[in-house]
Amino acid sequence: MKGSSISPEDIARFCLALPGAREDYKWGGVRVFSIAGNKMFAVQGLRGDSLAFKVDKELFLGHVDRPGIGPAPYLARAHWIIMDTPYPLGREELHALIQRSHQLVVGKLPKRVQVGLLL
Repeated sequence: MKGSSISPEDIARFCLALPGAREDYKWGGVRVFSIAGNKMFAVQGLRGDSLAFKVDKELFLGHVDRPGIGPAPYLARAHWIIMDTPYPLGREELHALIQRSHQLVVGKLPKRVQVGLLL
C-alpha cells in the first residue's frame, strides 16, 4: 500500500513523539529531527519536498533498489535513504523505519545518554 496519504506534518509529529526528539532548521530551511543535542535521525526538505533518514547498514542497498527511494545526498555513506512526497511507503512501514533510525542513532550514544531514549 502506498503511503501518499501521509503528510510531511504527520511525519514531523511522529518524529517529535519519539523519546528525546527535537527539531531544528538548518542549511537554509531544512527541517532536522535530532536527539542528544545534534545527532540527526531524520531530515525533511534536504532535496525539495523530501524525507531522509538512517537505515540499517545491511538493509541500505535493498532500500535504495525500491522505486521512489534513493541514497540521500551527502549522507548515503552513513546509510541514509531519501524519498520524495508522496512517500512510496505505507504509514506503518514508514513509522517503523523512522523509529529504527532513531534507535540506530541512540545506539551510538554513550550508555549514560541512552537511558530514557531507548524504546
